[in-house]
Amino acid sequence: MFTGIVTDIGEIKALEQRGDLSARIGTRYDTSGIDIGASIACDGVCLTVVALGDDWFDVEISAETVSKTNLDLWNVGRPLNLERALKVGDELGGHIVSGHVDGVAEIVEMRDEGDSTRVTLRAPRELARYIAPKGSVALNGTSLTVNEVNDCDFGINFIPHTKSVTTWGHAKTGDRINLEIDTLARYVARLQEMS
Repeated sequence: MFTGIVTDIGEIKALEQRGDLSARIGTRYDTSGIDIGASIACDGVCLTVVALGDDWFDVEISAETVSKTNLDLWNVGRPLNLERALKVGDELGGHIVSGHVDGVAEIVEMRDEGDSTRVTLRAPRELARYIAPKGSVALNGTSLTVNEVNDCDFGINFIPHTKSVTTWGHAKTGDRINLEIDTLARYVARLQEMS
């Protein structure tokens, strides 16, 4: 489990396709405190650490994960939002995030409003019904509040701090973004279907 509060910006150092996709990710985390088998959210995707070095960790990514995310766009040098898994007693500053990406949204509009940036994204139709105004979403692993919803489009804001401590300062129209809907919204919708 994660909170959607990004704690490092990593960088893809190497990619190799051999059965599954393998990636080496550079990090500022103290890797001596990371165990093999630990979960790290990489742009919102929960991945398992399979090897470690002084300033990097390796992960293996299944074809299923690639098919549901924007990982097909990964390339060497790409920055990634990183978050280590929650520990008992950690502050829950964002919202409960599983790291199980539901689909990919697209940035359709960006505009500056004061120092903040207002962003409109388009969700896949099958996921749009789970997104509600003032609800939460995780976008590339970042916990964000939804401002408004219009059919499949929804809006969020990035304050300057978020843009400076995540990869969101480099976002542009047309980007494909990993989208995880709020777990609570998913279960409420499922209960309604069953009643």
